[in-house]
Order: sequence, then structure tokens, then C-alpha cells
Amino acid sequence: MNNSLFLLFAQGQATGQQGGGMSSMLIFLVLIIVVFYFFMIRPQQKKQKKIQQFREALKKGDHVVTIGGIHGKITDVQEATFIIEVEDGSKLKIEKAAVAIDANEPKK
Repeated sequence: MNNSLFLLFAQGQATGQQGGGMSSMLIFLVLIIVVFYFFMIRPQQKKQKKIQQFREALKKGDHVVTIGGIHGKITDVQEATFIIEVEDGSKLKIEKAAVAIDANEPKK
């Protein structure tokens, strides 16, 4: 009987250590997620917000470069698109999301 109590006590100690291991693993997992958020997700969200603000601030007369490399001058601003005029006088209708950079700003 004395041996069986000892075995039950030892088994309880072993499961207690397992529970502690699980909580430390959970804390480690949460820490990894927090670090991943602050180093990967949050900067990307800030970058996307900055790009969106840049595209919304573009106005008629601004020179832009599209993601396809087309240089043009904005002649009309619509809700989701721009009309740009390219060098030979042709006009192109492009999505606002297609604008990559403002060609008026000096390059860094």
C-alpha cells in the first residue's frame, strides 16, 4: 500500500510538470505571435496606409509613374481611376492602385 501511494504521488508530480511545460509553450507561442505582429504585420499595414493616402492625395496636373513603368500627367481624377496623358498626347485610363510613384518628387 505504501508503494502504491508513492507511485500515485510520483505520477501526480509528473503530470504537474507536464502542465508547467504546456503553459511555458503557450507563453512562448504567444510571444512569437506578438513579435511576428510587430516586426511583420504592423509595418506592412503602416506602409499600405501611407500608399493609400499618397494615392488619394494625387490631383490633376501631377506627374506619375505606373507600376508598369508608364510616365504620364494626371488629367482627370475619378473615384477609382485616373486619366493620364502620356508623351504623345494619348490618354490612358488607369486604376488608382496602378500608380507607383509621384514623378514630381525628387528621387532619394
